Amino acid sequence: MLGEKGIEVNLKSELYWERREEFLRLNPAGDVPVLVEKESGAVMADATAIAEYLDESHPEPPLMGATLLEGAEIRRLVAWFDKKFEKEVTSLLTSEKVMKRFLKMGEPSSKNIRCALQNLKSHMAYISYLAERRNYLAGNRISLADLTAAAHISVVDYLGDINWEQWPEAKNWYVRVKSRPSFRPLLADRIGGLTPPLHYSKLDF
Repeated sequence: MLGEKGIEVNLKSELYWERREEFLRLNPAGDVPVLVEKESGAVMADATAIAEYLDESHPEPPLMGATLLEGAEIRRLVAWFDKKFEKEVTSLLTSEKVMKRFLKMGEPSSKNIRCALQNLKSHMAYISYLAERRNYLAGNRISLADLTAAAHISVVDYLGDINWEQWPEAKNWYVRVKSRPSFRPLLADRIGGLTPPLHYSKLDF
């Protein structure tokens, strides 16, 4: 969203599970993201709250909808991916395939991974349904719904868990989003010791 609006940002990694006292003073909930404005020192937490602030303080291009109905649909889909998709897919896969490995929490649960992959099929079918009927997920133009969904999809794709040949409509939508200049820096991120599939960074795959 920052990239779409042309806002410069200094990104910092936070190992939130370490619950640093300095970080907890910024956000007592102890999770990310947290936005700290350089000039004012204002602190904001929660992805949706930050997104609302950015869209109102930097209205061009609008990413939360031009009408009340558009805004409601965008917020519905943002919640779908940040809550439902996160709980049923992203969190399960990253916990089993990434966090357990780096925090030395034992072997991944094949049951949880199978459950996440089964859930993923339903979500990919829903993305395909929306992409087949609209230019973008929430309507005719790109919005926070697309950026949110694509961010989650990017994580799952990094882990190599999406068979794109099964989902051509979803693939076409994702290619358009990942090809945007704002999204490309995300594709350059890497997890140490964990290499993504060869197609991951390709804009057209």
